[in-house]
Amino acid sequence: MSGEHRAGGEDGHAVTIVGLGYVGLPLAVCFAAAGVRTLGVDTDGDARAAAAAGRPSFFEPGLHDELRALPPGALTFAGGLPDTPSAAVVICVGTPFDLASCQPDLRQLEAAVAAVAAHIGPQTLVVVRSTVPVGTCRDKVLSVLRTVVDEPLLAFCPERTIQGRALAEIRSLPQVVGALDERSRERARALFDRIAPDQVHVSSLEAAELVKLACNAHTDLIYGFGNELATLAEHLRLDANEVIRAANVRYPRPDLARPGFVGGSCLTKDPYLLVHSGEAVGYRPPMVAAARKVNENVPVRAAQRVLGALAVRQTPVEECKVFVCGVAYKSRPATDDVRGAASEVIARELGAQVGLLVAHDFLVPAERTASIGFKPVDLEEGLRDSDALILLTDHPGYADLTPQLLRAAMRPDPVVFDMWGVLADRLSDAEGVDYLRLGRG
Repeated sequence: MSGEHRAGGEDGHAVTIVGLGYVGLPLAVCFAAAGVRTLGVDTDGDARAAAAAGRPSFFEPGLHDELRALPPGALTFAGGLPDTPSAAVVICVGTPFDLASCQPDLRQLEAAVAAVAAHIGPQTLVVVRSTVPVGTCRDKVLSVLRTVVDEPLLAFCPERTIQGRALAEIRSLPQVVGALDERSRERARALFDRIAPDQVHVSSLEAAELVKLACNAHTDLIYGFGNELATLAEHLRLDANEVIRAANVRYPRPDLARPGFVGGSCLTKDPYLLVHSGEAVGYRPPMVAAARKVNENVPVRAAQRVLGALAVRQTPVEECKVFVCGVAYKSRPATDDVRGAASEVIARELGAQVGLLVAHDFLVPAERTASIGFKPVDLEEGLRDSDALILLTDHPGYADLTPQLLRAAMRPDPVVFDMWGVLADRLSDAEGVDYLRLGRG
């Protein structure tokens, strides 16, 4: 089992992972499980203690079991880097984007790089795995490393996994590798060969940085067109889902994406990092920016439609109870991550408008649900005497909500907004329910 590490007086670790969140801890476990002596570093003592006890502070399928199955000493934890340099250090800290200033917030990365630079040797490979604007590794990381090492070893090896399948995808997805020079490239290849032998090597740090941003911005863009059609269909009083299904049947072109909320920490951030990278060299990518705005408007429009439906009811909107199902940003694969979730927007848009805003999620802890602005409840309490139900995720557990149950538990003629059409087959034509679906006019 893993334990707390004390720096000094020990042989150097083969790899040190800096940042033990959704990206760093699964990576650390994969290295340790592959027989690579691994140190996990995080300034959050609670996160370290939870990981050391085999109880990660977030949900990721299989992570708990793999942590507990590691042999003693395979993965240890510390609040800082060891005095003895590791063979490799992988930086996995957060790089949020500040929408107010339209600037990336690289303070965590800069702090991590400064800490790493103080604990490396000439043969230490430094790998940046955090998502960054193009040019960051050369402009902000390399310059710091060169203050302590004349010829640093530096690579950018982006994370491209999906939450809910992180462990499997670390081991199966092609690992993109961009490096400062051939020495760095060979060291990065050898390091990741232990867990990700399928690798794609690109010509530079910058090319690898752009690969990561391009992947997520492209995903955001194709989903954005589905949501553009959804809004258009609502105005035309058509069903976008019907249109998209028909368009895709046996048609030898790329499929149209179904409408739905596009969230999470990556898809809500990386398009902005890509736009920022373009603006830094005099070009603003218009399609990327437009798709992000379309996708950001999805939960806002959902809130507006619910408020509009409540406004024509007998109960004043300010006295209505609204029940939200699905606080995490997605449920397939399942996660407890609320970063970039539609629930945050719903709480902001409805919190001051309605009488009571309650929410349920199968994985998100009650305290995290409350911090967003909801009263945490179970399904029974949430439905009881609610005026509106908002289904934000397509968790299979919500498919059990029948028209009979809703009519019995909720107030008469309840409003139901269904982001993903979970209940479409049951509620589309159900009497006594005002059923609203994204993309259905």
